[in-house]
Amino acid sequence: MGKPSHPLGNDGADALSLHSQHGVPSHSNLLDDDAPELQSDDLPPLYDDIAGGEPSSSAPLLGPDLTLPADPLSTDFISQFYRSPVDGVDTYITEILDKDPKLLENKVHEWAAKPPRVSVQIRGTHQRQVDRDGKKSRETVTDFDVSVDLTPFLFSDAANRLSWREVNTVDNITKTKRGTVFKCRAPGAKRGIELGLPEKPTLEEWCHRYCASSSGLKRFTLERRMTGFKHDKVEDLLEALVRRTNYHGRLSITFPVKEQYVHVYNECKTNVWRMNKWIRWFCYITFLWIFTWPYLFFRTKVFEVVSSDWPFSTTTEDLQTRYVTISEAQWYNMWGRAIHRAVLERRQCTLDQQDLATAEVPNPVWGNNNAGVDIIRAGIGAMNEINRTVGWGYDT
Repeated sequence: MGKPSHPLGNDGADALSLHSQHGVPSHSNLLDDDAPELQSDDLPPLYDDIAGGEPSSSAPLLGPDLTLPADPLSTDFISQFYRSPVDGVDTYITEILDKDPKLLENKVHEWAAKPPRVSVQIRGTHQRQVDRDGKKSRETVTDFDVSVDLTPFLFSDAANRLSWREVNTVDNITKTKRGTVFKCRAPGAKRGIELGLPEKPTLEEWCHRYCASSSGLKRFTLERRMTGFKHDKVEDLLEALVRRTNYHGRLSITFPVKEQYVHVYNECKTNVWRMNKWIRWFCYITFLWIFTWPYLFFRTKVFEVVSSDWPFSTTTEDLQTRYVTISEAQWYNMWGRAIHRAVLERRQCTLDQQDLATAEVPNPVWGNNNAGVDIIRAGIGAMNEINRTVGWGYDT
């Protein structure tokens, strides 16, 4: 596999070597020796920088049939709009999209142009015994909680917001909700496996089916997905990295996704009420959810048939892997030192470009005429060395 060029930036003034060994203990092998060298002229951009800029008019997103309309439709006509503060899921309740399948199709392409917010989260915890009013109990203590955003690596050219994304519909043999309550295959899919399946419905066809549905409660869902990412490989690398710090606590490595779904409901009082937080809490407190949840579940016909796939990598016809920007091993080589430092410092944060740059700088030379700062730095360094030697994160 060749050395992929890194398209995330070309400004030589801010160039920073990603292979410097400064500040890394000799006994802590942080990098993947088998990974190819990463040639980078800049640090990866923040997702907010990408999302905040307007895409270049001369550089549409990859794919001739996936470009946005010349005049992207505004969401101002949507009568009801909700965004979850927890996971960023968008929910639209409108009558207009129920009647115009072409308008719905255009809106799906517009929503699909936004990537999922994917990150890797490394969290370490341990249990400790506490004594409250003479009663002993155990509580969970978070030793560190570090996250790194993976979204920038889904863009082949972040400045112009170029990507390899595709809008896909489900295959006929895939079990999913096709305007139904329960997941199912397309009619005749089992028999068609031997005889040859007909072509799967296009996005245009599914939009027509949704608008033609006479169900009193219905929902059309777009799912944004990151594809071609080897989660297991990254998880193994990060677990080995943390354990090399002699950490003995409970380690959790997950890949949470935000802004993953866009839901479109038909406009009616029931759907408006189901989005009202006060009504939901009233149902929880009065236990009405025992009746309302089954009613909504069995009454709502769901179309989960469209996805916006954002590749981290793809496999060619000759079974070669092509990466949009960098490989998983190269990503680990880029972020390994920053994650290692953040774990030892017991931080609870999302790492950014500054952390990446700081991890490449040698250990600071003390003696800056600030005795207080020097003492704190010396104490932190001593604690880190003790942790590596005797271990840390034990249950107490």
